[in-house]
This record gives sequence, structure tokens and C-alpha cells, in this order.
Amino acid sequence: MERSFLFILGSARPNGNTELLARLAAKHLPPDFSQTWLSLLHDPLPVFEDIRHHETRRYAVANETEQTYLDATLAATDIVIASPVYWYSVSTSVKLYLDHWSGWMRLDGVDFKKRMASKTLWSISALSDEDFSGAQPLIDTLRLSAEYMQMHWAGHLLGYGSRPGDVLNDPPSLERAEGFFTKITDDAEEAQA
Repeated sequence: MERSFLFILGSARPNGNTELLARLAAKHLPPDFSQTWLSLLHDPLPVFEDIRHHETRRYAVANETEQTYLDATLAATDIVIASPVYWYSVSTSVKLYLDHWSGWMRLDGVDFKKRMASKTLWSISALSDEDFSGAQPLIDTLRLSAEYMQMHWAGHLLGYGSRPGDVLNDPPSLERAEGFFTKITDDAEEAQA
């Protein structure tokens, strides 16, 4: 099965440790898997307004940027959230992306939640503490989001890096990145056996 990976970059800094870790891991994807990269820093989503219980208003896509994210999300078989650990959770921009899922579930004719159920959610983060337990709330946020959407939760890649580029000098982080997507290859080999 051909797979298409959507990488959602959620750092507040370009080329930060989380993005570097994600790009390193992506180098080990099979070459026939497509990759789309969207940066919430460079192409931010509009503010999300919760109108679920409004009597007359309906959800609509606010602008071209939001449409790009919606289309890319629906087109992907695999979504990789690349968010640094900020205050023990996902970045503000990633939280906003997930908030938009609430609106997209209510768009007429899109069947967003039903279409998401066939997808796989992955997560990649860097944090500036060698004790990775501080990343657990972020991991739980994304795992529970996957469960709510009935997506397959594929797991989380963690790397250590405080200053820009640090993650590239941390051998354990590099080793984890290299092997992060190997489950795909292992599953494909099992299916062929």
C-alpha cells in the first residue's frame, strides 16, 4: 500500500531540534512513500472559534491556509506531529491545529472523523531535559487524540536538545530517529511473508 506522510511542524523556531529530529527520521522512510511538510510557524492557521452550540452559525474553512491544512490532512495516510515539549505539552500552534479538527469534524460533506479513522498518528519531540518524563503530558495529548479519532497510534520519538542543533550531537537521539519508522518496514515484511 502506498503511504503518504504529512509532517506538521509545530515549533516556534525554524530549524529547531524537533524539526531536525523529524527530518532525520524521515530520511529512513521507504523512498516510495510521499512526504509533505507544513510549518505552522511559516503558514499559521487562523484563530479557532468554537461555535458548536451556536444556533445559526455553521463551521466553514476560514481561508486558503486552513484549506491547505485540511486537504493535506485528509490526503495523508500518516500524520506526524513534530512539536517541541513546551510547558509539558504541545506547542500553541499544534494545539490550534488540533482545535481545527473540532471544526473540520462539523464541516458539511467532509466526513472528517470517519476519514481520519483509517490514518496513523505519529509524534516527534525534542526537549531540553534529559529526564523524558516531562514529555508524558504531550504524548498523552496526542495518543488520546488518536484514540478519540479512532486512528492508529504509532508512537513517539523523543530527542534531547536545548540550544539549536543540540539534538544532532546527541547519539541516543540520532539512534532513536534512525529506527523510528522501521516498524513500517517490519510490518510490510511480515505481510509479504
